[in-house]
Amino acid sequence: MEDWSSKPGDRVVRRPREQQLSPVLITVSPPRSRTYSLTSPFLVLYIFFALIVVSTLVLLLPFMHEGSGFTPFMEAFFTAVSAITVTGLVVQETATYWTPAGQIAILGMIFVGGMSFMVTVIFLVALTGKRLKFSQRIQSQGVLHIDQVADLRRLILTLTILMTGIQFIGFLLLLSRFWFLLPPGEAIFQAAFHSVSGFNNAGFVILPGSESFSSYQLDRIVLSITAILVLLGATSYWVIVDIGRTGSFTLMSLNTKLVIIFSLVLIFSGSTFFFLAEYDNGRTIGTLGLGDKIIVSIFESMSGRTAGFTTIGWSAGQIEQHTKFFFTILMFIGGASGSVAGGIKINTLAIVLIGLLSTFRGIIRPRVFGREIPKVQIQSALTLLLSGIIVVFLTTLVITFAESQVDFVEVFFEVVSALGTAGLT
Repeated sequence: MEDWSSKPGDRVVRRPREQQLSPVLITVSPPRSRTYSLTSPFLVLYIFFALIVVSTLVLLLPFMHEGSGFTPFMEAFFTAVSAITVTGLVVQETATYWTPAGQIAILGMIFVGGMSFMVTVIFLVALTGKRLKFSQRIQSQGVLHIDQVADLRRLILTLTILMTGIQFIGFLLLLSRFWFLLPPGEAIFQAAFHSVSGFNNAGFVILPGSESFSSYQLDRIVLSITAILVLLGATSYWVIVDIGRTGSFTLMSLNTKLVIIFSLVLIFSGSTFFFLAEYDNGRTIGTLGLGDKIIVSIFESMSGRTAGFTTIGWSAGQIEQHTKFFFTILMFIGGASGSVAGGIKINTLAIVLIGLLSTFRGIIRPRVFGREIPKVQIQSALTLLLSGIIVVFLTTLVITFAESQVDFVEVFFEVVSALGTAGLT
């Protein structure tokens, strides 16, 4: 038996006498419309969409490129997307196609894009005084790999200051070298541009008369400074803070330990493979001395995986096919989580390998450095890895059908470079 109250939406259900203790009130609430506030995750998409639109409009202006008339839309749009996402792929040479005003605009896009999407969102929300939802703080916690959500705003501000400070130091170091190679005004601009591009792993280069860093292949100072900037940017802000705070490997977080170990492994393996594979190749490093071969190999390993700077030509017929294939795998891995680098992330690779090794050894609960890896974290890493493989496979297949005259390895290399925002082409 049911009695309906006079209040809309409320219904009183009466149980049989033997079960009746008290009326049970059931409130039927009308469906609520879905709303998206400025603090929703969609803010990430809104911000990046707005940045790309504004950047494209800026690059469309006539004085942004050499020559007369407005910039063709595709050149402006592609360059804006590549700069905001710190990818580094271009359809026109940055040093010759864009005017100084256009290059300054691209420099600003790289700096803003390099803050990383979640760090940018949280920082902007903090600046506008909006309150972060707990769910968003947890999301940010996952991106930055922090153990506490307390005082997150101060953390983001600290990371932003740290990022800017590293780029400023890189500017001073590069300026100390370019000052003796270029006119003063150009030396200042070149140092600023390549410090920002290097740390943000963007791969944009405006060096005069040089294809990427080819003219500086024997300049160990420029290559070393650039490689260090690339490494710091691909390591992630939180890892840098953790290293500076603890100062001891044993006191570092598990995430920091894994990033350090696997970064060194990838750098060493990439350098060794490049050195051995290209040792006698006269089109790359075959004519260099032993010391320069080692320096270039290390630079290509550190930069090719995430940034896209290069001292050699990666086009067909110049570099060995097996070298190109090996570096495609490195680009697919990318840098650390929470960094400006792309790829599936070093953290993902580390967790997957730990899980596989534990499975082979029959260990139910994988542990590393005395810490247990939750099963859900391993599942998430496997999902990300599989998703990346599927995207690369399908995209490569489509482009292979559309561009049948291009070799498969070339298409595969280009797809992974774009997906991993590495910038090699």
